[in-house]
Amino acid sequence: MLLLQFKSKVLLKKHNMKWLNFVLMFFLFVAATHAQKIMGFTDSSAAKQFAWEKQFFAQIKAANLDEWMKFLTSHPHHVGSPHAKINAEYIANLYKQWGYQAEIESYYVLFPTPKTRLLELSGKKPFRAKLEEPALTADKTSAQKAEQLPTYNAFSADGDVTAELIFVNRGVPADYEELQRRGIDVKGKIVIAKYGGSWRGIKPKVAAEHGAIGCIIYSDPADDGYALGDSYPEGGYRPKDGVQRGSVMDMPVYTGDPLTPGVGATKDAKRLDRENATTLMKIPVLPISYEDALPLLRSLGGEVVPASWRGALPITYHFGPSRDKVHLKLEFNWDTKQLYNVIAKLPGSELPDEWVLGGNHHDAWVNGAEDPVSAMVAQMEEARAIGELVKKGFRPRRTLIFCAWDGEEPMLLGSTEWMEDHKEELRQKAVAYINTDGCARGFINAAGSHVLEPFFNEVIEQVTDPQTNVSIKDRKYAKAMVDADRAGRTKLMGNKYMKIGALGAGSDYTPFLQHLGIASMDISFGGESNGGQYHSIYDTYDHFVKFIDSGFQYGAALAKVKGLMMLRLANAEILPVDFNSVYRTVNDYVAEIKTLLENSRIDIETESKMMNEKLFELAKDPKKKYGPPTAKDAVPFLDFSSLENVLVQLKNASEEFQKRYGKAPQLSADKQSQLNTILYKAERSFLSEKGLPRRSWYKHQVYAPGYYTGYGVKTLPGIREGIEERNWKEAQEYIEIVAKTLEAYTKQVNAANALTK
Repeated sequence: MLLLQFKSKVLLKKHNMKWLNFVLMFFLFVAATHAQKIMGFTDSSAAKQFAWEKQFFAQIKAANLDEWMKFLTSHPHHVGSPHAKINAEYIANLYKQWGYQAEIESYYVLFPTPKTRLLELSGKKPFRAKLEEPALTADKTSAQKAEQLPTYNAFSADGDVTAELIFVNRGVPADYEELQRRGIDVKGKIVIAKYGGSWRGIKPKVAAEHGAIGCIIYSDPADDGYALGDSYPEGGYRPKDGVQRGSVMDMPVYTGDPLTPGVGATKDAKRLDRENATTLMKIPVLPISYEDALPLLRSLGGEVVPASWRGALPITYHFGPSRDKVHLKLEFNWDTKQLYNVIAKLPGSELPDEWVLGGNHHDAWVNGAEDPVSAMVAQMEEARAIGELVKKGFRPRRTLIFCAWDGEEPMLLGSTEWMEDHKEELRQKAVAYINTDGCARGFINAAGSHVLEPFFNEVIEQVTDPQTNVSIKDRKYAKAMVDADRAGRTKLMGNKYMKIGALGAGSDYTPFLQHLGIASMDISFGGESNGGQYHSIYDTYDHFVKFIDSGFQYGAALAKVKGLMMLRLANAEILPVDFNSVYRTVNDYVAEIKTLLENSRIDIETESKMMNEKLFELAKDPKKKYGPPTAKDAVPFLDFSSLENVLVQLKNASEEFQKRYGKAPQLSADKQSQLNTILYKAERSFLSEKGLPRRSWYKHQVYAPGYYTGYGVKTLPGIREGIEERNWKEAQEYIEIVAKTLEAYTKQVNAANALTK
C-alpha cells in the first residue's frame, strides 16, 4: 500500500511536472510569438528583421568607440580650427570604408572669437579676473593652450562698460520681477547671474531688456562644483577655475548663421549686414569661474537675497549694488569660418527617395569628449555595424543618412544651413530624424514627436542595460518607481510605458522638427556620471573614461538603441507611427493651458492683496524700499471651442486608424507607398507659415523653445506664451491657428483611414 501510494505520488508528480512544463512552454511560445511582432512589419518580415537585428547587436564593439574618441578628442576642434577639418575628413573616410556614399558639405558662417577680454573691480580691494583655466597634470590634453578657445560667450556684443554690479540669481524674467518688488533697478548696471535655470542666452537677453549694460555669468559650485562632490581631478566636478563657454545668440528667434536666415550659408549666399542681424546679443556678456566670481559677489551690498537665490560659495549673498564699480571690456574678431558637415548615405533598395536620417555633431568648444564625441562615436559604431550587415546581404528598403554636423555649439550652424540648403528635398523625402548629442552612464532619456512614442517603447524593450542585465526600459521604470511619491508609485504600478518628453531647442533636431515639421527624436543615456566639465578644457578623454562612461558601455547601448530605430524605420512595410499618442499628448497640453489660464485668474486675486499690503507698508513708512504697486489686467474669456471640437475629431480618426493599422502591411505595394507618404508627412501639418509671434522661423505649433527659456520647451507655444505674457488677443489668435493645424493633421489621419479600408 505504501509502495502504491509512493508510486502514485511519483506518477502524480511526473504528471504535474509534465503539465507544468507544458504550461511553461505554452507561455514561452506565446511570449516568443508576441515578441516577434514589430510595428509596421508582417510576421514573416518581422522574423527576418529580428535575425538581422541579432547580427547587428553582435557587431557592436565598445573598443571601437574608445579608439575613435582618442583620435577625435586628441586636439581642440572648434569651428574653423585645423582639427575640425581633420576630424571631418577622418569620419568621412571611415564611412567610405564601411560602404557609404560619404561627402563633406561646407558652409560659410559668422563665428566670432575673442580679441580682448577684461574684467576688473575697482576700489580699496581692486581685483582683475584671470579668465583662464589652468592645465592639470592628470589631464593630458588640458595643456594645449595654443589651440584652445579662450573662455568666452560667442555672439556677445563688443563693449567697454563700467558700472555698479547687481546680482540677478539665474537672470530669468521671474528674477527681475523679484527685483522689481524690492525696488531694485538694473538700468545702467552690470548684472551677474548664475548658470542654470534657463539657457545661458536668456540671461543677457533679459538683462538688456531691463536696461543693463553688461552681463557676467558664473558657475556656482552648488550646481556642478564641490557642493556635489570632489572637484576634478580627484572627482568629476567642476574645479574652482573651470568655466562654461557657450553661445548667447538669440536661439528662440532662429538658429543657424545669423547673417543668412532662411537660406543656406553657401559661399555666394546673400548676407545681412551684421547690425541688421536680430539674433546677435545687444550687450557684452562674459562667462567666469566661481573663483573669479567670488571677489565680485563679496563686493555686493544691499539686502540679503532669499534662500532660493543662494549658492554654495562661503559668503552671504546680497542683491547689490556693489560698493565699487566693475569694468567689463570685450572685443571680438567677427570672422567667417568654413563648416565641414559629413553626410553619409546608404541608398535604399526599394524606396531610395524616403530618407531616414540620424545625426550628431562633431565640433566642440574645446576637446569635447562627452559633448559631443561620446555620442558621435556611438553613431559611427552604429553605422559601421550596419555596413557589416550590408556585406552579408542586408539591404535597407529606405535610404539611411548619417550626418556628422559641424558648428552645433555656436548655434546649430551646420545642421541649420544644410537643412535650409536642402529644404525642398527634405520636405519631400525625410521620413524621420533621430538625434544624439552626448552619452553618459545611467538611464535612457528621450524626447520628440509623440507619433513615435509607442515605436520607441517597443525598441527599448530589446536593448539590455549594461549594468543590470535587464532591459533599459525596465531599468528606467525602476528609476521612475524609486523617484515617485506614494501616489505616483500607485499610478505607475505595472505600467512600464515610457512617456517621452517634448523637444524645445539646443541640439540639431531643431531645424528639422520646428522649421520643416519632420518627425524627430533626441535620445541619450545619463544620470549616474560625475560631470562638471561641461564646455571647459576638462571635457577630455581622461575625464570621460574615469567619470562618465568607463568602458564605453553606455555608448555601445546608445548605438544599439539608435541603430534599432534606424533599421526599423528603414525596413518597415508601414511606418511605425501611432496617432493615438499624438491625440493624448495634445489633449493633455490643452488641459494644461486651461489650468494655466485659470491660475492666471487666481494670481490676480493674490497680487491684488499684495498690492494692498504694499500700499499699507508705504503709508506706514514712505522711506521703505518697495517697487511701485502694479495691478494686472483682468483675465478675459478665451474661446477654446474650435480646439475642443477638432480634438474630438482627431480622437475618433486616430482610434479608427489604430484598429486598421495591424492589417496595413498587407496592402498592395502601391497603397503602402501612398499610405507611408501620408504617415511621414503628417507632422508637416503642425506647421503654420505665419510661425510663432516675434519669431516666424519657428513654424511648429505644438513644440518650440520658449522665448524666455531657450532650450526649455513650450508646448502649444503660441497659446501658452500669449497667456503667460497676458497678451489675450494673441492667445485667442493662436487657439484658432492651432485648431487649423490640428484640423489639417486630422485630415491626414482620415486620408490614411481611407487607404486602409
